[in-house]
Amino acid sequence: MSISMNRSVSRPVYALVLAAVLLSACSNEQANPVPVQTSVPTAAPTLEPQPTEVAQTPAPEPAAGAISGLTGLVSEEGSLPRPLAVMINNAPAARPQSGISEADILYEVLAEGGITRLIGIFQSHAGVVKIGPIRSIRPYLLDIGESYGGITVHAGGSPDAYAILQRQKKADMDEIGRAGAYFWRDKERKAPHNLYSNAAKLREGAGKLGYAESVKVPGFLFNDPDYIPVEGTPALALSVNFLLKSYNVGYQYNAEQRTYARLVNGKPHLDLNNNRPVEAANIIVMGSDHKVLDDVGRLQVDTELGGEAVLLQRGVAIKGKWSRSPGDVIRFVKKDGKEALMFPGITHILIVPNSPSFSSHVEYALAPASL
Repeated sequence: MSISMNRSVSRPVYALVLAAVLLSACSNEQANPVPVQTSVPTAAPTLEPQPTEVAQTPAPEPAAGAISGLTGLVSEEGSLPRPLAVMINNAPAARPQSGISEADILYEVLAEGGITRLIGIFQSHAGVVKIGPIRSIRPYLLDIGESYGGITVHAGGSPDAYAILQRQKKADMDEIGRAGAYFWRDKERKAPHNLYSNAAKLREGAGKLGYAESVKVPGFLFNDPDYIPVEGTPALALSVNFLLKSYNVGYQYNAEQRTYARLVNGKPHLDLNNNRPVEAANIIVMGSDHKVLDDVGRLQVDTELGGEAVLLQRGVAIKGKWSRSPGDVIRFVKKDGKEALMFPGITHILIVPNSPSFSSHVEYALAPASL
């Protein structure tokens, strides 16, 4: 049974499905929602009202590490350094990648030729031993990474991206520039799909280049980990198509882990570093205007104006909008105009074209077999 973005589910069916799927896996959990204050964007989604209850994570007990505003979890670093925003190759020859299961936030967005690029925002995981393959930068990729205060890590870039880097003197580490000593080529793969670095080398290089070690990083608001969502549509499987029919991203919900495992063309997407599934506690799929700029196929992708979006977490999907204020990160806004709370863990944000429609790129369902 497939549930598209434009269908509604009757309340009796919704109640039975949600009770059977979610509450059976969480029978020992108790919800303890409390009111929270959330930010209000300039435009609120126009969706049918539903009852809403949210619970914000209570103040944590003193711990050895700081609480990450990106994951809502205690940092493995003990403190929270400046994020690294790494441009990661997602061509078929670049998969499986290294380190992407340890990114606090993982973006996916189109580059040229229908191939997507991944942007890993790394801050709270200690000792990521290998990250890559690393690829080039585009203006909208630079903008996404910088919104988290990140140091941009890349190898080359489009003329427009280089113009921005040079004119505005951005904090970036370019393998073909003065940061080349902090990258290496893996002989097991062919160029250009074999360029790597790691967290230690990149932070060492950032220090040598004189970049600030810490900056103010925008964070999310988080739900209590034991809170059970009471709104949305049951969504245990997600299918996302960016452009090419030969490339499909899927997610399957694991009720025991409370995460969605990522699939590429129906197969588990694994991290080469540890052979672990690439998973997310929260998935935001957002629609954006895309424009082809030149004969090479370079794109302009809007990351500012807002638009349609869907949020998946804890086995349910909520339709809403994405919004971004000046100087802030992309956020998901519910139908009541309030920012949605994330669940502690990793967040994936997938940016798809608005053409021919947002809903044509996204489908979620009760079971993977129905996709």
